[in-house]
Amino acid sequence: MNISENCLNWFEIPVENMDRAKQFYQRIFGIEMNEQTIMGMQMTFFPSEHGNGKVGGALVKSDLHKSNTEGVLVYLNANPDVSLVLERIEEEGGVVLMYKTMLTPGAGFVATFLDTEGNRIALHSSY
Repeated sequence: MNISENCLNWFEIPVENMDRAKQFYQRIFGIEMNEQTIMGMQMTFFPSEHGNGKVGGALVKSDLHKSNTEGVLVYLNANPDVSLVLERIEEEGGVVLMYKTMLTPGAGFVATFLDTEGNRIALHSSY
């Protein structure tokens, strides 16, 4: 096994209200998300080429997944500019916790927010 190629393989963001969460993420990123039920879990997938060395993920509604503001922090890709996503978060019912902040010159920018389900999520972009 060689995790140095890509240490992150998959992520799941817990939700209580799938319709609300799907609408929130589709609007802040300007994407379409597809739903499916797998192993009794309602899942809505972020667009990706998962399986081709790319990371994929989904919103998940199940008894095993609970929203959380502590613990692991997932950084979602907000390229080309994290500001474009940030400007939509509050109008869609989320809360910006940390506005666009430079990591270091050349490493890009980050921000954090609470989604409509109470999850703390981070964003990263190159500019």
